Amino acid sequence: MTGIQRNELREVSNAVLAVATHLSPRDVLQTILTSARRLVGARYAALGVPDSDGGFAEFLADGVSDEQWAAIGPVPRQHGLLGLLLSDPNPIRMRDIRDHPSFGWWPAEHPVLTDFLGMPITDGDEILGEIYVANKEVPGGFTEGDEELLALLANHAAIALVNARLFERSRELSIVEERNRIARELHDSVTQKLFSLRLITDALATLIDRDIAQARRQVDTVRNLAADASDELSAVVFGLRSPDLAGDGLDIALRKQIDLLDRVHEPAVRFRSRDVPRLASAREEAVYRITQEALHNALRHSRASEITIDLVFISPKLVLTIEDNGVGFDPSPSVQTARRLGLSSMRERARAAGGRLNVTSEQPGGTTVRLEVPVD
Repeated sequence: MTGIQRNELREVSNAVLAVATHLSPRDVLQTILTSARRLVGARYAALGVPDSDGGFAEFLADGVSDEQWAAIGPVPRQHGLLGLLLSDPNPIRMRDIRDHPSFGWWPAEHPVLTDFLGMPITDGDEILGEIYVANKEVPGGFTEGDEELLALLANHAAIALVNARLFERSRELSIVEERNRIARELHDSVTQKLFSLRLITDALATLIDRDIAQARRQVDTVRNLAADASDELSAVVFGLRSPDLAGDGLDIALRKQIDLLDRVHEPAVRFRSRDVPRLASAREEAVYRITQEALHNALRHSRASEITIDLVFISPKLVLTIEDNGVGFDPSPSVQTARRLGLSSMRERARAAGGRLNVTSEQPGGTTVRLEVPVD
């Protein structure tokens, strides 16, 4: 293998690794763009992802200094050859871009382009963006081989853009699911208690003049219902808070949450951890949310005096165990649907993270939730 071939292989490998290691979409596209410029021996390269307003949601350049980029001015619009590459799936290869009938203009500080090779970035029939290189560093212009290499890298850019789109859709779906869960919790608990408070308060208005002793007892009921509603609303609000898992890590984020729950709820909530490694971000999020759901169930339903959470690394898995000494429940599937709306979402989160969730319960005796997720 020649030195040139080794360099080509290295650049293609860099682009593939960028896609595979789940860097941010912008970082992946920048790596692909830099690899493209080096592979075909171009002085300049650029990559654009269009928006819906005739401009570009993302426009990256390589071979241009920050000072040059600032002097060039605003990001270009979808006109001329840039617009053509977004509407025609065929590549464009020319010895001089200025000879193309769609050539328009460039700002005064823009470098003069001659040799040009442009490639649409496509996913099936859809054009996701464009990548182009300009000014071949050796005489003769861009070759058919250069076009093949740029097409290969455009395919990698398409994978990165599709992955980013899928991730965003998944994130939006997760937000919708979380909102639905919170709406169910509010309806099932807080709303019902507030309705009861309203009825009892209405009754108090007539009891005060007729039966003061009974009215006092009803005041105690109002006080207790208000306290319960406040606790349950606090639990829902905790579920809305997004933990700083990226900064704190799973161990610290869970400890912060559990320390807070221990202060505001009657059962003693204890957390123990040992040798907790970092996980992929999606898995850390899954473990955190499953812990939240299990704790919420225990605090709301178990009537336990103590809840313990253990988090430990037992190679090759991270094992989470949540135990309470409460009244227990029937964990059979028919009862889960009716009494534990959160259990199905917990199992789904565990499966999505590549893990396994097991729930056991005795009446009385308490409940144990055990989650195992692989550690990369």
